[in-house]
Amino acid sequence: MRSKEMGSRELSVFAEQTAVILEAGLPLGDGMETLAEAAAGESHAEQYEQLSRKVNESGSLSEALREDPRWPAYMTEMADIGERAGQLPRVMRGLSRYYAREDRVKRTIAAAVTYPLSLGVMLVVIVLIMLLRVLPVFRRVLASMGTGVGASGTAMIRLGTGLGWLVLVLVAVTLLAVLTISVLLRTKGHDKTVAFLIRHVPPVQRVLFRLSASRVADVLSMMLGSGFPLEEALSVTPDVLSDREAAEKVRGIHERLIAGDSFADALEQAQLFDGLQSRMVRVGIAAGREDIVMAEIAEQTQEEAEESISYLVSIIEPTLIALLSVVIGAILLSVMLPMAGILTAMM
Repeated sequence: MRSKEMGSRELSVFAEQTAVILEAGLPLGDGMETLAEAAAGESHAEQYEQLSRKVNESGSLSEALREDPRWPAYMTEMADIGERAGQLPRVMRGLSRYYAREDRVKRTIAAAVTYPLSLGVMLVVIVLIMLLRVLPVFRRVLASMGTGVGASGTAMIRLGTGLGWLVLVLVAVTLLAVLTISVLLRTKGHDKTVAFLIRHVPPVQRVLFRLSASRVADVLSMMLGSGFPLEEALSVTPDVLSDREAAEKVRGIHERLIAGDSFADALEQAQLFDGLQSRMVRVGIAAGREDIVMAEIAEQTQEEAEESISYLVSIIEPTLIALLSVVIGAILLSVMLPMAGILTAMM
């Protein structure tokens, strides 16, 4: 039975181990055999065994990765770039850092979504209890007292009940939408789902744009550091990007560079990075350290994406809490005000 695809953390560990093997001067085939033996009995043992076998057959890590669709295309393409440039150890270490950052972002998103979802489920449960259990009990109590609640009391009860059902439907639809999007992001519809979020959800658009900018900077950093000419690096970068908008921006930069514009000017016109980061690129070019600057920009944009996620959570949490308080308060008032009127009339 084929094992499931590796997560970002596992990919980071694999890339780190591969870099260590290559930097130690061990033959690639022997190194992959060692990794396969170390993974024996684990969930990805068969995947490592197949990789080891393919590496020994072809002598190429990228070819072996390409044979198995469970390995991400980004890792495969970057391994191919590293082999062509003779910088595979450096590329694999860069991939380790990249997947470590990707794992950190995924954990941040998971933590950000888990609490609001839990709060939303709690809101649904509480409102259901209030509507289906508490309100009927109070209605029976009022009926048993033999006193009508009056027009205002009836209106209050209807208002509280209607508000409760309205919020219940809105929260349920929201939870269903979030779960549906989470599932689609794990399927072949990933690209279409991301495109939909970019078009219709501005906060998500900002987060995804920062993540894409981080990947562009990371790829350029690894390729320039591996000795690739700038034009070739720009021509290859779009092929390893999953964000079509970011890929088009990089193609535009490449076209402007061919037309005679400087890299800094083309980058600034594409608006892929902010003004400060564009100035950092100019300084890096002047100092001949474009790869170092790109690595720094990749780290900065990754941190900005994480901060954006945290900001979204800081808005969602108090909003849900306020909504929960308003709904429960409205339902309680719809019951308690008629009760208070009846008790006052009886005194």
